[in-house]
Amino acid sequence: MMESSSGISLARAEAFLRLFAILVLVLTACLLGFDTQTKLLFSTIKKTATFRDLGALQVVVYVDSVAAGYNLLQLGRGFISAKLKGKLINVSYVTLPWVCFLLDQAAVYTVFSVNTAALQGSIIAVTGESSLQWMKVCNRYTRFCIQVGGALLIGYLASLIMILLSSLSAFSLFRLYSPKQFLLLKPT
Repeated sequence: MMESSSGISLARAEAFLRLFAILVLVLTACLLGFDTQTKLLFSTIKKTATFRDLGALQVVVYVDSVAAGYNLLQLGRGFISAKLKGKLINVSYVTLPWVCFLLDQAAVYTVFSVNTAALQGSIIAVTGESSLQWMKVCNRYTRFCIQVGGALLIGYLASLIMILLSSLSAFSLFRLYSPKQFLLLKPT
């Protein structure tokens, strides 16, 4: 009875975290994707700053969208497996947790690294780089840069949520193994 109760609470925690991760990832992608600011330069030239001006921001929008889709698929897998408990196709009970664990690891590392790359590019936009003759951009497009900073901060929150999800995935996988012998499955 205790095992079943902890399994249900673990599934609920995973579902809640996946739903929260989806919302945060979509929020990050939308904040970056819809962020624009237009300025008039030299009284005649209109220049619009968008996420497409910095390649790393483009990658963040695309990767966060794909990561939200992946979490949505995993959320659907969790609901289907809860509804059809015991009626699913006979897949090895070890294979699916391994696949979920590895995909969760790949997703969290990808989201974190893309956010870090975008942060590095954004810092150059804030400070400029005189040795490469790159101008500061954020002194002209202040609102745009503040919104990008907020989106990257929310992207790191998404990374933290996905780290928690990856930890739950690891727990779900490694609880199938014996604590006494290396990689020996517990009897079913």
